[in-house]
Amino acid sequence: MNLATLSLLVDIIEAGNLSRAAARLGVSRASVSQRLNQFERELDQQLLRRTTRQIEPTELGWKLYEHGRTIRQELLAATESVSSLGQSLQGTVRLAVPSGYGQLTMSSWLTEFMQLYPGVTLEVVFDNDIEDLLEGAVDFAMRVMTEPPENLVARNMGPVHYVACATPALVAAGGMPNRLADLHQVPLISSNLTGQKLRLAGYQVGGSAELRIKPRLMSANFYFLRDAILKGLGVGVVPDYMVREPLQRGELVRLPFAPGSLDFLSTNKYLLYMPTRYQTKAIATLIDFLLDKAAQQGGA
Repeated sequence: MNLATLSLLVDIIEAGNLSRAAARLGVSRASVSQRLNQFERELDQQLLRRTTRQIEPTELGWKLYEHGRTIRQELLAATESVSSLGQSLQGTVRLAVPSGYGQLTMSSWLTEFMQLYPGVTLEVVFDNDIEDLLEGAVDFAMRVMTEPPENLVARNMGPVHYVACATPALVAAGGMPNRLADLHQVPLISSNLTGQKLRLAGYQVGGSAELRIKPRLMSANFYFLRDAILKGLGVGVVPDYMVREPLQRGELVRLPFAPGSLDFLSTNKYLLYMPTRYQTKAIATLIDFLLDKAAQQGGA
């Protein structure tokens, strides 16, 4: 048994099937299958049960996977220790952040991190998909969600609360709601998912068709939504981080909803990573840095 073959088994199990493992390694699926078959013949044991789309490790397959993963992580740690001896923090970190929170809040954190650690290179993907993490395209991801996936390590960055807000001019014009049941009276601005939740809540609270909440503007682009709210096109029901600065500057006014009125919209922020993936010092340092930033902002 050699380390290269054991490492191949780790790659296959973490990828989920032979095709994805081959794509990650930059070789053909046939090559991966041939090396796996040879490994099983050497051991005279089946390591993986194959289907057309997935693989399932046998008991021995799981044991060898655990050993292989541990050995590989120890080798990576040793290699990093040698290469970084006497040097400042170095390396490349690949991360994915959501388009809204990532652009509005995390962009300044990431640039500050790069100023503190000039030897670190960041590859930042702005999207709301988790597949990049599962497929190994990024080292960790930040996501806003109600509950994190059970198969990932989740570091809680704190809650996301929602606020109802409008421009001072719109508020001065009168007729501003101060409770959920009255949101049907104003042009409403929100994200698509928030709009769906508000419409459902309006149906449950108001009952009749005339009282149901129906947003005037919905979009997944938070910059677009914020701009529309600032231009006085309607009342925004949005995450607090999205309008924190305009509220502080007095460009927007928070509507006097009763405490807890919008709690049903609340979610959480999480840093997510695979439990099986080795974390370099650069990755671990960035994760700790982002958690500390979130705590300073009052998010954790």
